[in-house]
Amino acid sequence: MDLALDGKVAVVTGASKGIGLAITRTLAGEGALVVAGARGTDTLDGLERVTAVPVDLAAPDGPAQLVGRALQEHGRVDVLVNNVGAVRLRVDGFLGTSDEEFEWAMRLNFFSALRATRAAVTAMLETGGGAIVNVASVNAFFQPDAGTIDYGAAKAALLNLSKSLAQEFGPKGIHVNCVSPGPVATELWLGEHGVAETVAAATGVDADTARATVIAGIGGFATGRFTTPDEVATLVAILASQRTANVTGANYVIDGGLIKTT
Repeated sequence: MDLALDGKVAVVTGASKGIGLAITRTLAGEGALVVAGARGTDTLDGLERVTAVPVDLAAPDGPAQLVGRALQEHGRVDVLVNNVGAVRLRVDGFLGTSDEEFEWAMRLNFFSALRATRAAVTAMLETGGGAIVNVASVNAFFQPDAGTIDYGAAKAALLNLSKSLAQEFGPKGIHVNCVSPGPVATELWLGEHGVAETVAAATGVDADTARATVIAGIGGFATGRFTTPDEVATLVAILASQRTANVTGANYVIDGGLIKTT
């Protein structure tokens, strides 16, 4: 299927690795002109149809700088993918998670998207519409323990914001949706200082055992495996397309069957 993204201008945040890098490659592969922002951009250098922008998206002016670069290079923004985010496992639970740690989670996972959206919507209104896809998480509504309590709260705020924006800007031709992955085969889960290693260090087991224990503890996957970044990117690209322009205010879960209830 042709997603009709050829020549569309897409801004992607947190684009240098994992899900963000997969989204950048997928959109570019569909013909979009991608303005890809991240603190480090080495992995983006040389990608066809991709403009790599080194930027601190946690800084108050960072998201607007990235959108501004897209406008400078291409004169418009057709698609915004708010992917930047981070999680730090809170092994000491709620009482061991400070206000500062909650603020950190909100800056990375909510305010960066809020600020990028404000800048992009302003541009989209001038050109008659566009698509916004926010990468949320199953943790926005599924919390088996306090390990991701601040991250989940921030992603829940992003999910709620998305639904509000869909209502306000739907009549203006802007459709806004979320994609909520479960555990994905990225550094966040499997890399150095990722979830598996953090749990392993806290519980005195190896990383493979920790990963299996965590997955079993939250219910396990129906598919028996982690989601891949490319699978998430495919879903994002579909929602970025005008072929799905009447899909708005929705949240698509991609978690290998982790969530067992609706």
